[in-house]
Amino acid sequence: MSLQDKSKILKTIYRRLYQAFGAQNWWPGETPFEVIIGAILTQNTSWINVEKAIGNLKKENLLSPRALKDIPLEKLADKIRHSGYFNQKAKKLKAFIDFLFSNYCGNLEKMFSKEMHLLRPQLLEIKGIGNETADSILLYAADKPIFVIDAYTQRILFRQQLISEKADYEEIQQLFMQNLPLDSELFNEFHALFVRLGKEICKKRKPECRRCPLKKVTSYQSPVNNEEKICL
Repeated sequence: MSLQDKSKILKTIYRRLYQAFGAQNWWPGETPFEVIIGAILTQNTSWINVEKAIGNLKKENLLSPRALKDIPLEKLADKIRHSGYFNQKAKKLKAFIDFLFSNYCGNLEKMFSKEMHLLRPQLLEIKGIGNETADSILLYAADKPIFVIDAYTQRILFRQQLISEKADYEEIQQLFMQNLPLDSELFNEFHALFVRLGKEICKKRKPECRRCPLKKVTSYQSPVNNEEKICL
């Protein structure tokens, strides 16, 4: 498939999803710092649980770099208990805060001023922050044009025969970065629309293909396995 074909298909997918669901207004968070905390806490849990944890931090006036730096690890873990794996996540939050103060004097604006290709490797060096979390921070908090890849996106693209089952994170990300304008607003909305589709229609099991807005986006014919239907 040519780059022109890939670009056309991705634009068609975006248009179909936007027409079906409208603007998603992501990421939920009142400040960039809150977005970062949410991106770390949402690992392996639902957003409802993250909201409860963030609510606890707000009540205690802990939603700032300085407050999280000063709070003892055990107390922080207790405050984010709702998020699950709270002891591990407390360590991840502390690791990010230590990074922020060590490299940028605790100042998010200084961190955000760093070029994306330089900041991303730094974020990935923080214990507990992987590709998806780092890119969520870059896109949703720092407003930098990078596409976030998650399980929903991977599932939808595979069912549309745009990637192989073994495609890794970087390969899937490059599909978007090489075939769409490098625009943070576009990437923000596109990723959010994939999440909406994955949660409501293109489910892991028993996808509701009959009402999928992506029917016949591609011209490929794909085998249907025993557990999933391919929405083509």
